Amino acid sequence: MLGELISTVGVQEVYRPGGAVGVMAIHGGLEEGTATMAVAVAEATGASLYTVVQPESLWWHIPSIRFDPAESRALASFIGSVRTALSLHGYGEPGLESTALLGGKNRSLAVLIHAELAKRGVESLVELDAIPKRLRGVHRLNPVNLPPEAGVQVELPMDLRAGRSHDLVVEALVAAVGSASAEPRQPAAR
Repeated sequence: MLGELISTVGVQEVYRPGGAVGVMAIHGGLEEGTATMAVAVAEATGASLYTVVQPESLWWHIPSIRFDPAESRALASFIGSVRTALSLHGYGEPGLESTALLGGKNRSLAVLIHAELAKRGVESLVELDAIPKRLRGVHRLNPVNLPPEAGVQVELPMDLRAGRSHDLVVEALVAAVGSASAEPRQPAAR
């Protein structure tokens, strides 16, 4: 599936090598603001970057677990070059219109992001049981969990992907990536 998507006219797949922490936005164009946020965080921190951005004329949602590195040299290079990752996504869930959801298997990084968001007055859920199951990002094939220390799937409602809240989320992620980059390697929960 991924191979077909990235070979579609107008789809832009970008990999920029950088630090041992990587930032991803695999549903760019579909989940508004995620790709620009990922670029901003990567540029501010020197993190590695991987994005897939679809043109407005295409609306093809491929589940995260179908983003197979065997179908993309760029994704394989990204996964092979980072020790942990953040994957930025957009979601809409009644009752959670202003809450970031911090899933994925790297729970210590999720707690760090949760703390940085709280410092900026941004609400987030970090306990996996509190996050709707379909948004937890803990499947072993999810690309955010493929680096050695796994990563955090950051699900953001539209309210946090626009305006002043966008800037606060980017600031929090920049701070968390900076801290994670400076930390010694930690084994991921598998």
